[in-house]
Amino acid sequence: KISNEPGVDYLLSDVLQPGIKQVAAGYFIYGSSTIMVYTTGNGVHGFTLYPSVGEFLLSHKNIRIPEKGKIYSVNEGNYNYWDEKTRALVDYFKTKDKSSGRPYTSRYVGSLVADFHRNLLKGGIFMYPADLKDPKKPSGKLRLMVEANPLAMVVQQAGGYASDGHGPILEIQPKEFHQRTPLFIGSKHEVSLAEQFISGQRA
Repeated sequence: KISNEPGVDYLLSDVLQPGIKQVAAGYFIYGSSTIMVYTTGNGVHGFTLYPSVGEFLLSHKNIRIPEKGKIYSVNEGNYNYWDEKTRALVDYFKTKDKSSGRPYTSRYVGSLVADFHRNLLKGGIFMYPADLKDPKKPSGKLRLMVEANPLAMVVQQAGGYASDGHGPILEIQPKEFHQRTPLFIGSKHEVSLAEQFISGQRA
C-alpha cells in the first residue's frame, strides 16, 4: 500500500506497482513430486512435499541459474506470427555453430512454470514473444503482474534475468491490472542475446 488517503482502504495505484516493488514471489510445480519454489528477496529456495510427514522440506537450497544455458523454450507453432527479429532470434538458437556451442536444445512443455523451472535448474531461456496471432493480444498472452513479474523476481534472485525484449520486466510500470507483456526469461547470456535481437542491435 502506497496511498494514505483518509477513509480509503486501498487505491488501484497500490496494486499497479512495478515488479521491483514485490516483497515475495514463488510457484508450485506438480509432477513426480510436488515442489514449492519461492523467494522473499534473499535468494531462491525449493521445498519438496514429503507425503509421509505431510510437510514441505528444504530440498533445493539457494538455487542459482547457470549464467549460460543450452536450452531454448518457445512455442514454434507461432513462428509465422512473429516479426522478423523474433524469427531471427529463434533461428540463431537453432543454427549449428561450434564456436558458440550451437545449436541449442529445444525443450517446450507448454506450461510456463514447468518450462521455467527446468531452465532455472539447467540454464537456458523461456520465450513468449509478441505475435500477430490474436489482434486482441499484440503483446502476447502472458500477464505482467501475475505471471511475468513473480517469475522475474525468482529468476533475478537466482542470478538470471527477465526482459520484455527491450528492458527489465521488473521495471515496467503497469497501466492496468491485466496488462500483457512479451517475456524472455532465464540465463543472463541468452536473455541478453534476446534483447540484442529484438532491439535490432543484432540480426
